Order: sequence, then C-alpha cells, then structure tokens
Amino acid sequence: MLLEEEKNESPKNPSQAPAQDFVFYVKNDSVMRNAVDLISHFGKTENLILRARGQSIPNAVAIANILTEKMLRGKSKIQKITVDSELPEGMERMISKIEIIISKN
Repeated sequence: MLLEEEKNESPKNPSQAPAQDFVFYVKNDSVMRNAVDLISHFGKTENLILRARGQSIPNAVAIANILTEKMLRGKSKIQKITVDSELPEGMERMISKIEIIISKN
C-alpha cells in the first residue's frame, strides 16, 4: 500500500490557499480497512484521489462506493472518474488504470 500527497502551490494570501489533495494508490489489500483509513485523510483535505491499476481497479471502485454511499452519505460525492490504459515497456498487453476523485459537498 503506497501513500502519496500531492501539494498544490500556495498563493500569496494564505486564506485563499487550496486544500491539498490526498492521493491513495489502491492495492489488493482489505477494502474495508482502506476505506476506514481514508476517512481520517478525507477530513483534512478537500479532495480524495483514488488511483488503481490492473486487478486492483475493482477494489478502488468498492472503496469509493463504501466512502460515498455508506460512511460519508450526503457529505461527499464522486466528482470525476478517469479511465485509461497504458502499454508498459517490454510488455505486449495493455494495463488499465482508473482515477476516482471524491470531493466534499
């Protein structure tokens, strides 16, 4: 399980500084454990970004559904879903990837 934070450039006025987006790379770990862990990060940021590749894509979708429909019902929504694929060097098969952005209401 890899965690990474993306930092936005802060403007000169700190009161107008955008909240940092928290980026979470989904792996084949426990879906419910990941969802519970992400709730604490979601309270500190404006957007939560889930990214997954290959066989971990269903886990990312499950985590997004658990967060938006069960745990944070009415307080969050799925803002954007991006689906893409890539051809890694040395491989003959494409690998799918997904990015799900969850934002506060």
